[in-house]
Amino acid sequence: MPDVRMEKQEEVQLVVFRLGEEEFGVNIHQVREIVRLVPITPIPRAPEFIEGVVNLRGQILAVMDLAKRLDVPSKPRSEKTRIVVVELEDNVVGMIVDEVSEVLRIPTSKVEKTPQIIESEISQRYITGVGKLEDRLLILIDLAAILSVEEIEHVRKIEQQVSSEEKKEISQKEETKE
Repeated sequence: MPDVRMEKQEEVQLVVFRLGEEEFGVNIHQVREIVRLVPITPIPRAPEFIEGVVNLRGQILAVMDLAKRLDVPSKPRSEKTRIVVVELEDNVVGMIVDEVSEVLRIPTSKVEKTPQIIESEISQRYITGVGKLEDRLLILIDLAAILSVEEIEHVRKIEQQVSSEEKKEISQKEETKE
């Protein structure tokens, strides 16, 4: 009698997004939500990759340009531009991407370690592997590794600097636009 045991193949579920011409995948468990680009209030003296803050349903969160942070070219902002909201060290941060294209599951057998040729100190910190699909490759990144502990602390301070008065101002601006 043949062995008919079904082996469940390990899978990883990814949110796939684009920055410029590159496709990236991030584990869906790191993503809290995906929202359309909303007006961003700039913050003085913030790092170059921090665009500012937004009021997302009453919660003020810092928003960063992921392409600037990863030092990759991006496309001009458009209707497809999205903010991927993630939780980092108990902080909620928005990351601007050119487009979120899909959510997909791929078998872990299709994920390979980062090829040494593209490894560097920086990419080793962010890149967890490469997903091999039939017609394309996905660079898999760990959004929790995008910011250093010091940068996370800086983001926390930025959010705290936005006084309750500024929070009210931002809320009023956004309410009048809706």
